[in-house]
Amino acid sequence: MIDAYQLSSTLAELAVASLIEEVSLTPKPGLVDRNDQGSHDDLTYHMMIESAQSLRETFYQMAFESYGEKPSQYLRERIGEIGRQGEMRMFQVTKGVNTHKGAIWSLGLITAAAAIHCGACDEETLCFTAGEIARYEDRFIPFQRTNGMKAIQKYGVLGAKAEAQLAFPHIRHYSLPEFKSSLQRYNYEIAKFRALLALMANLDDTCLLHRGGMEGLTFAKRYAKKVLNNGNLEELEDMNEQFVKRHLSPGGSADLLAATIYIYKICQTQYAHQMEVVTTT
Repeated sequence: MIDAYQLSSTLAELAVASLIEEVSLTPKPGLVDRNDQGSHDDLTYHMMIESAQSLRETFYQMAFESYGEKPSQYLRERIGEIGRQGEMRMFQVTKGVNTHKGAIWSLGLITAAAAIHCGACDEETLCFTAGEIARYEDRFIPFQRTNGMKAIQKYGVLGAKAEAQLAFPHIRHYSLPEFKSSLQRYNYEIAKFRALLALMANLDDTCLLHRGGMEGLTFAKRYAKKVLNNGNLEELEDMNEQFVKRHLSPGGSADLLAATIYIYKICQTQYAHQMEVVTTT
């Protein structure tokens, strides 16, 4: 069995790598990538990379605290405390700009879930264990009326908190199946694009709702579904122009794409480790 130090280091590296892969995927509609800032005047590609790297210690601590434990009120609140410390480091790097707050939540829960199972679990188990942790309430969260909360209340949709508490249904039902099937038909880069489009086509993204209302969300969903169905990824550049024109950004889908990549990486690394053990014994 992999020990707590080694697993925590591995998970932290995989989490950061997943965040970097998400932002580096180019072109993405309305999102920061290597070409431009999308619909974000306050973000840059370099800032996103630095932000992701600043969270390595956060994910390490979450994994180490969770190693071999069980979901509990105490663990939920400990992870929450570590996450808030990570947010402070993120804001120091970005000078107050929110780059990865949503990703700290989703990838943090997945990190804890993987550590609970000592790195030995499948994708479904990862999602459902993360959901079990998320269903405990953190009594120490300072109240903040975020843009996501406003969108949830105004439009009656689920947000990032509910997505996690329900064991990431949009990852389990849409992005991960699309990602894995696309790997068999295309390649790794195309699989990531198609996973993102699958999320955009199905998720009630509160970032889109905040920026464009229900009209903006409907526009984004229909556009994503069209490109996913016709398979013409060359349309992504025009899609980006349309999103920027409307000031739309599917930030929630971007966070879940990073989480999808992360879950895949965890399970692939676990399989590789198992094969290494078999071949050396």
